[in-house]
Amino acid sequence: MILIHRHGNPLFTKLADKYLVREYVSSKIGSNYLIDLLWHGTNPEKIPFHNLPSKCVVKTNHGSGRNIILQEPYDRNEIVGTLKNWLKENYYYADREYHYYKIKRKVLVEKFIDDGFNDGPLDYRFWCFNGRPEFIQVDNHSHSINPFYDVNWNKLLLSYRDNLDDCDVKMPENLNEMLSIAAELSSDFNFVRVDLYNSSGNIYFGELTFTPGGGKFKFKPDTWNSSLGKKWIMGKL
Repeated sequence: MILIHRHGNPLFTKLADKYLVREYVSSKIGSNYLIDLLWHGTNPEKIPFHNLPSKCVVKTNHGSGRNIILQEPYDRNEIVGTLKNWLKENYYYADREYHYYKIKRKVLVEKFIDDGFNDGPLDYRFWCFNGRPEFIQVDNHSHSINPFYDVNWNKLLLSYRDNLDDCDVKMPENLNEMLSIAAELSSDFNFVRVDLYNSSGNIYFGELTFTPGGGKFKFKPDTWNSSLGKKWIMGKL
């Protein structure tokens, strides 16, 4: 993690870019797992608001948490102003994650994925070591849930957020396919978190995360930190 922060990795920079990563995903598992891209560009003022569906997602390609669920009615000037401010930021300076430093910033507008959850879509985060998913974290849009499961969907005594209510999420019927996709997308790396969505049986790629939380949090109970650290076998990227 220290080496990643200090020296960076050109491939990590490409794959942390939410626009350029689409090419990598398409080559590995096929473009059918990509969320439809409705528009992209560097100037938010040129977003074709009049041609967009009544609900979609607008975000930047260069950081984390920089996304807006766009649903009518909304203030176009406010949206454009927010995006302009985000484009001024170099996300590297948030946690010194070097792979964000050289990303050429732009705006993406994507189709909204509706999985039926009020605070969805649910984000299924597959923590993968050397091409093997080890466990799955489930999150939502407001980060108010955070259960962890093993690859057989047994709930784990594992967390890194405090003061959240305990909850259960039903196992996806196509979990095996999701595990296969996560394994393929992580096969070139000693560690990466593969984030996927699941809507009506359709699986969609979310992002690849190489340094979750900037590498600054600790799992609870503490034994998870050492047991997972042992799985991080250096040798790949």
